[in-house]
Amino acid sequence: MHTDLDPGSKKIKYILSGDGAGTIFQINDITGDIHAIKRLDREEKAEYTLTAQAVDWETNKPLEPPSEFIIKVQDINDNAPEFLNGPYHATVPEMSILGTSVTNVTATDADDPVYGNSAKLVYSILEGQPYFSIEPETAIIKTALPNMDREAKEEYLVVIQAKDMGGHSGGLSGTTTLTVTLTDVNDNPPKFAQSLYHFSVPEDVVLGTAIGRVKANDQDIGENAQSSYDIIDGDGTALFEITSDAQAQDGIIRLRKPLDFETKKSYTLKVEAANVHIDPRFSGRGPFKDTATVKIVVEDADEPPVFSSPTYLLEVHENAALNSVIGQVTARDPDITASPIRFSIDRHTDLERQFNINADDGKITLATPLDRELSVWHNITIIATEIRNHSQISRVPVAIKVLDVNDNAPEFASEYEAFLCENGKPGQVNISMLLMLNMFVYNCLISD
Repeated sequence: MHTDLDPGSKKIKYILSGDGAGTIFQINDITGDIHAIKRLDREEKAEYTLTAQAVDWETNKPLEPPSEFIIKVQDINDNAPEFLNGPYHATVPEMSILGTSVTNVTATDADDPVYGNSAKLVYSILEGQPYFSIEPETAIIKTALPNMDREAKEEYLVVIQAKDMGGHSGGLSGTTTLTVTLTDVNDNPPKFAQSLYHFSVPEDVVLGTAIGRVKANDQDIGENAQSSYDIIDGDGTALFEITSDAQAQDGIIRLRKPLDFETKKSYTLKVEAANVHIDPRFSGRGPFKDTATVKIVVEDADEPPVFSSPTYLLEVHENAALNSVIGQVTARDPDITASPIRFSIDRHTDLERQFNINADDGKITLATPLDRELSVWHNITIIATEIRNHSQISRVPVAIKVLDVNDNAPEFASEYEAFLCENGKPGQVNISMLLMLNMFVYNCLISD
């Protein structure tokens, strides 16, 4: 600092006040030279406002008005770029076209962006080629290869560098990492693990039972791998059905109708697996479906006897002779190795043992006399048992209707007995009463 006063005067003293006076900046009170007594950091404080004044050495009275001046700290490149939010993660669909934007990452530089090139950043990829590229000034990252396949490689690590000084030699740099994950698209069809499946099932399996599973593998994931299963051909389309298991992504074959080993011993089905969600962009890679053949062998099961009728109705006159045949039931073993059948009566349904049955031919005979006036209907159950396997039995209801015969004479009720005796002693009747009696009996016989 200099004053307009006589520079040779020894009465002048310079003083300094303001930002950093005495701590950062110091003035030589004789010469007026200002010095920085500490290292300056523009990124901490870029400028200082100070006031200098010439005063009398002895009295400290101002010799001229104070002078204000600003000290600006000039920037040097002492700060490297920094990626404050790294490391980064981004996704991009697989099979994307060349130049598809992935993400944008930017770095900051604490140096002065206005003065010089200390904060002028240029971006580059140190690791991640040839799959990705970056725009040097905007830091926009794009795909550098077309049709990258998630099924071949799902995740990529990209190392990004930001360098100041416009990327020139001597500039400072900072790096970060970006993990790029390829998201799935439906670009793969389902494929059965095998072209032919074999299953066997007993003929007596319960309807709705799962008899086998088929699976079409899909390299895609999530909903892109979901497939629906259908039976599209074969000789068992009416007997079997297939449902899709969304969790296991396979098809479950179930029985819809009863099987009969003796009628048909095997079936062949053609099943199809088709993707549920089709992406039209990749329809040219289709068809997004596959087929397989399923052979189902029916195993023989020891089945119980089968009666020729689900119920029987027999009729017999009430005066039928004992041991006379009143009807017959028949049953057979449906198995190929047919077992002889023995018949019996469930005595819980014939407690009075009024009927018998021939164990060999199923003929039902009368064991005790019948009386229609006591019971018109008799309901019994006949049991058919395989001789070779006594656990295989069947039952059939038999209804026996007793038919009436004229086996009852007319009987007078008590009121007619009183009528005969009201005019005299018992057994004494007059002619008119006798005529009336004859007429009554005659009418009874006619009506009967």
